[in-house]
Amino acid sequence: MDCDFLVIGSGIAGLSFALKCAELGTVVVVTKKKDVDTATNLAQGGIAAVLEGNDSVAAHVGDTILSGAGLCDEAVVRLVVESGPDRIAELVAYGVDFVRDQATSSGYSLGREGGHSHRRVAHAYDLTGREIERALLEKVREHSQIHMYEEHVVVDLLLAEGEIEGWKGQNGKMCVGAYVMEGGKVKPYRAKMTVLCTGGAGKVYLYTTNPDIATGDGIAMAFRAGASVQNMEFVQFHPTCLFHPLEKNFLISEAVRGEGGVLVGIDGVPFMGKYDERKDLATRDTVARAIDRELKETGEDCVFLDISHREPEYLKKRFPTIYKKCLSRGIDITKDKIPVVPAAHYVCGGVKTDTLGRSTVPGLLVLGETACTGLHGGNRLASNSLLEAVVFAHRAAKYCTRIWPVLKEEERGPVDAWISGNARKLSEEILINHNWDSIRRLMWNYVGIVRSMERLALARKRMEFICAEIDQHYRKYIVTPNMVELRNISQVAMLIIQSAMQRKESRGLHYLIEYPGKTEQARQTVVRKKNDGLTREIEILEGKNNE
Repeated sequence: MDCDFLVIGSGIAGLSFALKCAELGTVVVVTKKKDVDTATNLAQGGIAAVLEGNDSVAAHVGDTILSGAGLCDEAVVRLVVESGPDRIAELVAYGVDFVRDQATSSGYSLGREGGHSHRRVAHAYDLTGREIERALLEKVREHSQIHMYEEHVVVDLLLAEGEIEGWKGQNGKMCVGAYVMEGGKVKPYRAKMTVLCTGGAGKVYLYTTNPDIATGDGIAMAFRAGASVQNMEFVQFHPTCLFHPLEKNFLISEAVRGEGGVLVGIDGVPFMGKYDERKDLATRDTVARAIDRELKETGEDCVFLDISHREPEYLKKRFPTIYKKCLSRGIDITKDKIPVVPAAHYVCGGVKTDTLGRSTVPGLLVLGETACTGLHGGNRLASNSLLEAVVFAHRAAKYCTRIWPVLKEEERGPVDAWISGNARKLSEEILINHNWDSIRRLMWNYVGIVRSMERLALARKRMEFICAEIDQHYRKYIVTPNMVELRNISQVAMLIIQSAMQRKESRGLHYLIEYPGKTEQARQTVVRKKNDGLTREIEILEGKNNE
């Protein structure tokens, strides 16, 4: 398969990029499930942008930097925030139907979420992600230059010698496509530009709000290809995931607290005032740790989010999905408190990129949650992620447009076919399922919201053994989709553990019992592959705090 642009992932970042670059050449979009199985589709809250006259770029920038715990790149934050109104207008032009309010100067109904000083979240009630995905997919399906392939699993990136117009790699290699599994067979897909936008890695943890596809594929593949990976210790736990035995990943939007929801214990007493002066409008890291503390002290299984004091009709209109889902489980949010617990939600780290979406591997662009752009720092501000996705998709497409006259003339060299050798078919899936479950429980218990050096050391030791076993299976048996995902989550788990052990302080989403305070100097944790060994063989480039 040859194409001009290979887009891996079908969320807001990938589809936005595909639509823009389809004007240049052929675009192939591959996704390992259905085209709607994305984190974008599950996003409830909305997309943050400065749209009202009483708001300002300075305020949005300030809120983002405050949330990011000293690790945001201020230039990137300003770039993204300033681009917000144009990207919102572009989504509307694509057909996204944000809720309107003629009483506002912008004409939009704007929500407020934790950490925001103003109402600036454009939304489609609590179905914003689904609405954006719908509009973008309609445009993609109409475009003759875009070809989408569902249920195609990307195994690894294709590398060759070379560089692109001064974009040089650390080892002289560039990305020229990927090995893609279709119908049980692995084939090389060659491309002039490859774009990773596979989402996050929530499935590394036992409890997550993420879709089942979120196994850190893009991060793991880029790392294996030699790309630098940054700040993987910062995993955001959404404070309020519905606690119910029949629901595994339904989140209760940040917007519920933004519209007056109050967190209470089983006794009905609000508790956030003990932890932050912003109370229930504190940022997610603060709220998640507060809930974790309350659960440990009380021994209860959950806390409760109470918004029953708001008008019933308002709640039904503002949060229709949440209202219906809770009601289906016997919880009427107009009368009852909602049982909630924290769950892994968003990886603030990822593949290190510049302001054009370029990784440290030439030919490899990385967008969305898979990337670490410098926007989120140590803690993502609510509803900034959809904004980041469309802004960087736009910038990456503009870069491709600029270099296209040179890029389109470059000849694709030959690539190696996938060779299975003497590998045999795996007859017992238990070999995969056992390790999958072990990793997720290990990460939840040892590398969760509150960490300790002792637990991290134990986690690393156990993960080294698991990684070695998985590597042996990968070489011994014919590769399968489950095996690909298992290999990826094991490598991402090791990246999180190693990065967490390196940061000997508590900052943002990373809270370490032995080091409860911040160091004077805020540093990034950047890692890359040291050699051809296992994931644990990484080299710390920066971020040696308190050594």
